[in-house]
Amino acid sequence: MAHPHEWFTRDRFGLFIHFGLYSTLARHEWVMSRERTSPEEYEKHTAFFDPDRFDAPAMARAAKRAGMRYAVLTSKHHEGFTLFDTALSDYSSVRACGRDLVREFLEAFRAEGIRVGLYFSLIDWHHPDFTIDYHHPLRDRPDARELNAGRDMARYRAYLHGQLRELLTGYGKIDYLFYDFTYVDPRDGWEGKGPEDWDSEGLLAMTRELQPDIIVNDRLWIPGDLVTPEQYQPDAPLERDGAEVRWEACQTLNGSWGYDRDNLGHKSPDLVIRMLVDTVSKNGNLLLNVGPDGRGAVAPHDLRSLESIGEWMALHERAVIGAGAARWDAPSGAVFTRRDDRLYLHLFTWPFGHVHLRDLAGKVRFARLLHDGSQLRTSEIAPDQQAWNTEPGGQPAGTLTLHLPTVRPEVAVPVIELYLEPGA
Repeated sequence: MAHPHEWFTRDRFGLFIHFGLYSTLARHEWVMSRERTSPEEYEKHTAFFDPDRFDAPAMARAAKRAGMRYAVLTSKHHEGFTLFDTALSDYSSVRACGRDLVREFLEAFRAEGIRVGLYFSLIDWHHPDFTIDYHHPLRDRPDARELNAGRDMARYRAYLHGQLRELLTGYGKIDYLFYDFTYVDPRDGWEGKGPEDWDSEGLLAMTRELQPDIIVNDRLWIPGDLVTPEQYQPDAPLERDGAEVRWEACQTLNGSWGYDRDNLGHKSPDLVIRMLVDTVSKNGNLLLNVGPDGRGAVAPHDLRSLESIGEWMALHERAVIGAGAARWDAPSGAVFTRRDDRLYLHLFTWPFGHVHLRDLAGKVRFARLLHDGSQLRTSEIAPDQQAWNTEPGGQPAGTLTLHLPTVRPEVAVPVIELYLEPGA
């Protein structure tokens, strides 16, 4: 019987959607904290929350065309504003504009056959019992410590658990829960917040009780089902105590998760594709973010990026979905992924004439460029062959040499598919 989490490792590529009240301000999802805005002042923006262009079916279709197999939406970010119908607060999209955006998201993505996840913030700068700390927007007020005297994290914990219960019981099967985040270290004279502040053990137990097959990340600061490196690419498969662990790289298309109008540091589609295959080559997943604008639309630049990624995925999906690390070392400027009896060489740079693959001689039945299925000639060059005129020098024993066309294929990352001999 298949393990309920096998889908995650197989599917490899997901869409993250950061949307909230902060999107209308267009200055990063942490704008409330960065600009030290009081909850009372920040809450006034709900009058202008009008996501008339939030089109979940269109987002789902764009994700599917990009080759993504799962998606995660921010049901509530640190600002405390929920995109779902909650009986525990009036601070929600349902009260602000009459729309349950979580339900719209879930229904649309399920309809496209895409697995669904929800991001949920453990932090809530709007809630009156959430104690002020070094991330809180009120931290610089001269009476900040006095204000904490009347705040009660036990009441906040009950609220936190109550909203999670609403999400996990009122919206059908949820495949993935992305909690965010715990910060245990003290800073600037303030204490952080740890698992005891959230009752992480109780929260995780409730999550698993209500959704037995769900996959949960590690940001409760207790062991979860995967680890979540953010905004960097690990240089090797991730391990804990010497054992490989399931992991997912969380990456933005520019430098922000929420809509940030003036952040123009966009990653190019070919960079994102290289990040994706690099991640899979190390047995990881890539969760790639878009931040819809103040009206709920995915920015044209982001849509174009997803379309470009989709063009590549349409030809090369089998080298990513269901693939993982290979046991051979790839040559410089390339990575390997493997799926069953196929080995995939992703060429980040295009060599002239030949590429040499150590320890693969006698292990490959057939080689071809994946995008068009065209055969590549292979050979073995004897180790003692002297380089002379048009004859290349010898290669170490066991090296397989691929003979490449001079002209680089017109795809973002060329991929060579190698059919392995049985047992290789």
